[in-house]
Amino acid sequence: MDANLTESLLIDSPDAIRRDVALIGRISSVPTLLKIICANTGMGFAAVARVTDGTWTACAVQDDIHFGLQPGGQLDVRTTLCIEARAARKPVVFDHASLDPVYRDHHTPRLYNIESYISVPIVRPGGEYFGNLCAIDPRPLRVSDQKTVAMFESFAELIGRQFEQEESQMATETALLDARTTAELREQFIAVLGHDLRNPLASVSALGELLVRRASEPEAAKVGERIRGTTRRMALLIDDVLDFARGRMGSGLVVVPAEVADLGASLSEVVSELQLAHPDRWIDERIDVAADVWCDRGRIQQLLSNLLGNALTHGARDQPVVVEARSAQGQLQVSVLNGGEPIAPANLARIFEPYWRPADSGARGGLGLGLHICSMIVKAHGGSLEVSSSAEAGTRFTARMPMQPSGDGFGDLCGQPQVKPH
Repeated sequence: MDANLTESLLIDSPDAIRRDVALIGRISSVPTLLKIICANTGMGFAAVARVTDGTWTACAVQDDIHFGLQPGGQLDVRTTLCIEARAARKPVVFDHASLDPVYRDHHTPRLYNIESYISVPIVRPGGEYFGNLCAIDPRPLRVSDQKTVAMFESFAELIGRQFEQEESQMATETALLDARTTAELREQFIAVLGHDLRNPLASVSALGELLVRRASEPEAAKVGERIRGTTRRMALLIDDVLDFARGRMGSGLVVVPAEVADLGASLSEVVSELQLAHPDRWIDERIDVAADVWCDRGRIQQLLSNLLGNALTHGARDQPVVVEARSAQGQLQVSVLNGGEPIAPANLARIFEPYWRPADSGARGGLGLGLHICSMIVKAHGGSLEVSSSAEAGTRFTARMPMQPSGDGFGDLCGQPQVKPH
């Protein structure tokens, strides 16, 4: 279908027409302007009309002669003179049609039994044609004088500007309504994740644990291990979605820091858990965190778990995944390195965006929240998260965080500072 025809059909759709009629109806000054026109000119009918190449629709009407049109009413645009004003983008005006050399034989005055007529284009500030401000009367009246035409042109310009303002206001109101609806749906979604999904997941996990304990039935134990691993992954996905949703709702990522003396051991636990879940992979652990760290232990474990899980998912299976964690010069550094296909440069800039995944990630890509949650955790600890990737050096994610809070507070991403006790 021709692009111009498609655009025309959209403009003339019933929904588009109803919308524009409603927008004109929201402009409180329009009825007053139409009354002023009729009072000053003596004309019995005045209207704001929405005019396109295919339709003529009354949006607002002052009808003192019982012409019979109401807002939303339509005329065949080909029977009107507004279409000529639209084509020329100039006023069409005459005082006495039956004596006018141009319009005495025109079909419009005869069809609608009018003698005096004026139609002025209504153009929006951006140059888009909306319609016409027009008036008619069966009597000959003096409407072609310069003052009357200037009045119509001023009113038409005012209507065009107010239409633009009302459209912007309506868009804002719609956006606010959509935002409220989205917030309500998000809260419902969080409730489902936090309760309705966790309960059956816990039951499935318990079934997996029972099967794992059946040492006398190797096949059942193997199925149980698979169930346990799957439910663990599902629980992590639920945690990621909950963290992200809470952050977007304004409550922020919950961070409860404390002095942690054995963070290295806690990070080693994460490596052991993932090694158990991936017995066929080689994880090279290099953890040396000797000093105390002021942090949220669980969140730092979550950070490493997400980074390591990402490396095991996307890294080359025949190469080791190297996990490093060390404390030096007042800074905690945690990094995960994997070999394999490097991340495309165009993707590096977007890799921490929520719900973003490379086009070729397939089903193994998860929800696209893991790395975003990692960036939230690191920011909440006052640090930075970086990524580098090349075929020669591999893909490395490096988180750097202060080991002790600087200044007076230790803040989370969206919430209030967590103050370290003295």
